Amino acid sequence: MGTVPSTLRQSPHLRIHCINVFVRDQDRSLRFFVDQLGFNVAFDTRVQSGERWVGVAPPDGSAILSLIAPKPNSEQYKLIGRATQVVFVTEDVTSKFLEWSKRGVRFHSTPRLKRIRYQTHAAQNAAVAVAAASESAETSSTVSRTHMLLGEETPIWGGTVARFRDIDGNSFSLVSFDELTHAMEAQRRAVTAKQEAERRAVHELEIAKHVQSRLFPQTLPPLATLDYAGTCIQARQVGGDYYDFLDLGHNRVALVIGDIAGKGIAAALLMANLQANLRSLCAVAQHQPDHLLCSVNQLFCENTSDGAFATLFFAEYDDTTRHLRYANCGHLPALVLRANNGLTRLDATATVLGIFKKWECELGECRLLPGDTLALYTDGVTESFNADGEEFGEHRLLQALQGHRDLAPRAALTSVVDELARFSPYEQHDDITLIIARCKPA
Repeated sequence: MGTVPSTLRQSPHLRIHCINVFVRDQDRSLRFFVDQLGFNVAFDTRVQSGERWVGVAPPDGSAILSLIAPKPNSEQYKLIGRATQVVFVTEDVTSKFLEWSKRGVRFHSTPRLKRIRYQTHAAQNAAVAVAAASESAETSSTVSRTHMLLGEETPIWGGTVARFRDIDGNSFSLVSFDELTHAMEAQRRAVTAKQEAERRAVHELEIAKHVQSRLFPQTLPPLATLDYAGTCIQARQVGGDYYDFLDLGHNRVALVIGDIAGKGIAAALLMANLQANLRSLCAVAQHQPDHLLCSVNQLFCENTSDGAFATLFFAEYDDTTRHLRYANCGHLPALVLRANNGLTRLDATATVLGIFKKWECELGECRLLPGDTLALYTDGVTESFNADGEEFGEHRLLQALQGHRDLAPRAALTSVVDELARFSPYEQHDDITLIIARCKPA
């Protein structure tokens, strides 16, 4: 036999769920625990036998007291009005004593400190200390206690104890221990710090999301022969997909789409770096997009860690000639749906950005005719999957593009994304980015 995985060897979670408290009237007891102690109703129902089940829980809900009304003359009925051996632990017995006393809870006496001096093993001492603080029986030979009125002396180690009764005379202990109080306070500070850190993280992510949204094109350079639009739907608050429309001057516009390896903040930072490099260098690229991309690759290599890379599709469209020059840097092939229902794929002309400092880029060329549709997309589109694990794929994308080719690009984008959402209605696992451009009639 093979070894049992460590996750299976771990002990399953175990806690006390329910403690029985015998009462005369469930309704009266329920009002006592809810109205006077501030407990919550855990359950109140009747089973098929007609028996009523009532349970209450302290505000943290860590354990439940089941309020049972036994039949008169039963053995359980004789247990009403006795010590329940139930101990409630709080950080501040005095505050709880004052609060509950104002609500009419009957205490045996004011809270008392019980200082404990012990000489046995630490683990045994702790158990003895708990028993000594919650019971008024005689102490063991290894423990000596000194009773003092609250506030008379600060013990080195001790606990504060008060005992109270419910409306049936059942008695309970209310205790706090120095070590427990300190531990609970430390835990509270840790939880508060964690919540504050999470709040700051959420706030910072919202800021990052807003900043990144401004990195996507806010305006579209006007073109006389091409209508185009783009969208990016991120799987997280920020992501690594990128699209852009760059005005290259001389009636030329670059349609750009990219996909950074990875997700989340790290990918978003690399995306911002790539976008900054492209926008800063495109102004001096003139008519040489291959030289532009070589410079972008070099900067990307210099400014990022080993292993970081990006796929990119860069298409330079000439509004005068309807001519397209492109570089596909390890990206998915762009799709050109011809007006005559033909299909042209614009495959890779170079490898990905960021891996090789010595990098060469070839350009491809394509002429768009009136009625042709150009689609650029990331793998978040084609690799979205349904409940059966089947991917949306290029074939369905082509069908969606053909089905909405009579719509303007902006409306076509919305329709394609809606189809994708119907196909894969579950949690989005990758950024979805899509550009659709259509060559206008002559």
